[in-house]
Amino acid sequence: MSDGQPRYISPNGTVYIAGGKEANCTLAVCPVEYSVYGYRPSIAASTILIGLYALCMLIQMYLGRRYKAWGYMSAILLGCIDEILGYVGRILLWQNPWNNAGFIMQIDFLQLNTRLIYGSVVYVSIESSRLRPNWFYYIFIPCDIVSLILQAAGGALSSTSNGSSDVGVNVALAGLGFQVFTLAVFSGLVVDYAHGSRSVWSRVALPRRFLIFIISASLATILIFVRCCYRLYELNGGYSRDSKALRDENLFIGLESV
Repeated sequence: MSDGQPRYISPNGTVYIAGGKEANCTLAVCPVEYSVYGYRPSIAASTILIGLYALCMLIQMYLGRRYKAWGYMSAILLGCIDEILGYVGRILLWQNPWNNAGFIMQIDFLQLNTRLIYGSVVYVSIESSRLRPNWFYYIFIPCDIVSLILQAAGGALSSTSNGSSDVGVNVALAGLGFQVFTLAVFSGLVVDYAHGSRSVWSRVALPRRFLIFIISASLATILIFVRCCYRLYELNGGYSRDSKALRDENLFIGLESV
């Protein structure tokens, strides 16, 4: 195993490579447990999610054109496209759990996606009494970029080694940890503003459209935060076959997909 890639030895003595660009394992000759994730990703879940994100794209295009929210719409559309490509990668892994292209697509696109959606939340951040509105851009967008670079670099390093190296995992974990920290600070500032201005907004009838937006943005932020914490937990064990979190598809669908 000079290249560090796992091998599977069949009952007749044939050696198959179970990772990396030279992987030649297939479902016909290797147990699925020897793949990176240890299972065939659910094609039903991946197909449904692709359809839902495509529907979300159509809705966002309509709303974006109607209200001329071009910047916000663009961020959401990029996030949806990214998700769709990530789940196309999971369909490729369903066809062949050792498909290197599918592995690369999943870890790169699904890992990048939350950065785009979080960027859209920062883009429409409300004014804060402790922080001038422009400083949301000056502070959190650069933090967003740093986290994006770390996660993208970690994904690239992991994809080139098909998860056999800990370097990519550690870099991605650094990006995810930084993302959790900056998102917690961002959320704290927004909550602080809401609490400090309660004497104003509690006395007026807020427009229904604005209330829907605030509730939706708050829910999205909470779900993104939960997702990022899950990703930290999932990657903490690396891409080892001993990682229970990595091989729990139900947990992945519940906390990453949904």
